[in-house]
Amino acid sequence: MTDIQENKPSFEDYSHQNGMRFWYATEYASMLGYANMTSFMNPINKAIQSCMSAKIDYFDDFVREKRIVDGRQFDDFKLSRFACYMIAMNADVKKPQVARAQIYFADQVEKVNLLLEGREDLERLQAREEIKTGNTALNAVAKECGVENFGLFHDAGYRGLYNRGIKDVKKMKGIKSTVDHFDFMGRTELAANLFRITLTEERLKKVPVSSEKSAMNVHNKVGKQVRNMVISNTGVAPEHLKTERRLNEVKKELKKANKALNKDNK
Repeated sequence: MTDIQENKPSFEDYSHQNGMRFWYATEYASMLGYANMTSFMNPINKAIQSCMSAKIDYFDDFVREKRIVDGRQFDDFKLSRFACYMIAMNADVKKPQVARAQIYFADQVEKVNLLLEGREDLERLQAREEIKTGNTALNAVAKECGVENFGLFHDAGYRGLYNRGIKDVKKMKGIKSTVDHFDFMGRTELAANLFRITLTEERLKKVPVSSEKSAMNVHNKVGKQVRNMVISNTGVAPEHLKTERRLNEVKKELKKANKALNKDNK
């Protein structure tokens, strides 16, 4: 991975060696076209969140350190190769430096026979976590509105979005009835469900609702509205959106990547 000019240092040239091979976040930020660490903390935090979602012990990959350069003290990170990969996949792809970094790491991942789709996989993981958090918040609001049977309440929103119950959708998509449908959703389908959940929470907060039936009606109506949006923008109904590989497989591949990409760090 080189910069626009051929004589600029490559990714490998930026590495440091002190027992372990690492890259300084401040230098990596510059490589990826970020003006400062304040803006670069966004992809760093997203990368760490992705590691947490995949249950990866990331502490050795993102090591905080205080540095002194030219008499100036500042906070920095020592990043492993895996950390650099995760940051690149969570960085602003509109930056040409980031786009090149993603291509570089895609090649590295392919060389060690890892089945990862880079940014796509990480965005699915993050969206799944946001849905878990969103459902917790929605349940709290729904309870205040009189909901006791949360199974029926969530099914109402699901039927609005998919025009059928969850069992029928799973059957259509070839997903076992005992597993979580969310773990097989692609980015668009996950985004649609997250929007359904978030919008229902906001609607219940603003519209006077004091019974379980009324709350279910609100959820169902929001689900239908999101359904229409999906069809209008993609031309495909939510129940016909492509099924992706299970997120558990993505997590396993990321754990393999953590070991494989860091193999030459010593």
